[in-house]
Amino acid sequence: MVDSQLRTSGVNAEFVLQRMGVVAREDFVPSIARGIAYIDRAIALDGGRQLAAPVVQGRMLQEAAPNKADRALLVDGGSGYLAELLRPLVQTLDVVSPEQALAADTPTGDYSLVLIDGAVEQLPAALAARIADSGRIVTGLVINRITSVAIGRKSGATISLLPVIEMGIPVLAEFNLPKGWSF
Repeated sequence: MVDSQLRTSGVNAEFVLQRMGVVAREDFVPSIARGIAYIDRAIALDGGRQLAAPVVQGRMLQEAAPNKADRALLVDGGSGYLAELLRPLVQTLDVVSPEQALAADTPTGDYSLVLIDGAVEQLPAALAARIADSGRIVTGLVINRITSVAIGRKSGATISLLPVIEMGIPVLAEFNLPKGWSF
């Protein structure tokens, strides 16, 4: 995985390669999928969720550039894998489900780093409010049905997201825009 998927796709940060080399992906997939845990595709999880391909989570970690001073919040995509990769790289880590991220009772605090383990069409206000001024966010972003890894920063009340690289990222339906009519 490290040599054939990550390095060849531009994921070369040593801390990412080290973490992904020691955290066993097969521990985060259903038992029936353990034999394909390192495939370069998303893997179906219980409950309709998916574990993104290794390169997606590697790229997200690389773009996040976590550090020991970070207070991090992770919106977990259902596997717990990204949380296990991130936990020793930050000062504190709170993990919430997509449903919890939408709720007003999301863990409080000014997070210097927020990661969303999946692709979103919109960033909910309840989640945005938890990001500290100048805080960073890394997420999958859906624009016109195309998913990309996106990075962003909060300034005042504004969060700007910049797509970095198009990749196939499992979509978190909880963050879809309401369906509407347009011409």
